[in-house]
Amino acid sequence: MKRIILVSLFAVFLLLTGCRPETVYAPTEAEDTPSLRVVATIFPQFDFVRQIAGDRVELHMLLSPGAESHAFEPAPRDMITINDADLLIYTGGHGDIWVERILGSLERDDMRIAALLDLVEPVMGELIEGMEGSHDHDHGHAHHHGHDHHGHKLHYDEHVWTCPKNAIIIVKALTDILVELDPENAELFRENAAAYITELEALDRAFADVVSGGARNTVIFGDRFPFRYLADTYGLTYFAAFTGCSAETQASPATIAFLIQKIQNENIPVVFHIEFSNRLIANTIAEATGARLLEMHSLHNVSHADFTAGVTYLDLMRRNVETLKEALN
Repeated sequence: MKRIILVSLFAVFLLLTGCRPETVYAPTEAEDTPSLRVVATIFPQFDFVRQIAGDRVELHMLLSPGAESHAFEPAPRDMITINDADLLIYTGGHGDIWVERILGSLERDDMRIAALLDLVEPVMGELIEGMEGSHDHDHGHAHHHGHDHHGHKLHYDEHVWTCPKNAIIIVKALTDILVELDPENAELFRENAAAYITELEALDRAFADVVSGGARNTVIFGDRFPFRYLADTYGLTYFAAFTGCSAETQASPATIAFLIQKIQNENIPVVFHIEFSNRLIANTIAEATGARLLEMHSLHNVSHADFTAGVTYLDLMRRNVETLKEALN
């Protein structure tokens, strides 16, 4: 009965608003249809499972390629996809409250759930010197932990996948879950995971080498900063317009002036923006300072072109290694 209700809601939704395309990793060569259905909310989880399980699972990504992840709103179609899943993987935290609401409405007790924040050691978000929201109360102090400038509690930083060391932990945990759900393919899953972890370990070393060999260790983001875990792991100092989970897109003159002054005072050659950004703040800083404008990809999502081309987590993170190297030298 619940499935009939969900399907009926979905049909009404299609008539009223049309259909958002569903992202599916469909097996192309497997003779048998995979029995295990896995749903990932965003790209990192999707690609991790793709590397571990390949065509041995039916894999769905809820976020459409090219869409802004922070603006995602689940449609009735997504409720049906989740309802049919054997495994749901999501980030967890404040940005995924909608997941908890959907799970509560489905009342399923046989679906396996994995939240990335539960798999690693999360850290709280922070307001740092010069960042939007810090000006009224920072008085020169570099960090505020736990609360924003209105006294509201800051949430856990959800961008745990941006650090290769965390990615390794996540891949190991997801492999264990997939093995448990599909023991017939356990050997394949573990072999794929081991090969993938070897590549992630090389990525970890590449980031460490770039930072240790750099002429500086400070980066400037005229944008959100979803790389807290990367910065903490490799010893980067950062200054940015917004926190990683901020929904703001317009920075105050004080924030922009602070970032411009940082670049000028420390002769920093690059100002970063993230993917799908309007780049307005970063452009303004670049024009005022002569700094080069570069993209650092946070991997929330990929473009339609990249998704169709099969671009992976490793591909994008290796690009980040090269852009970071340019910024630190």
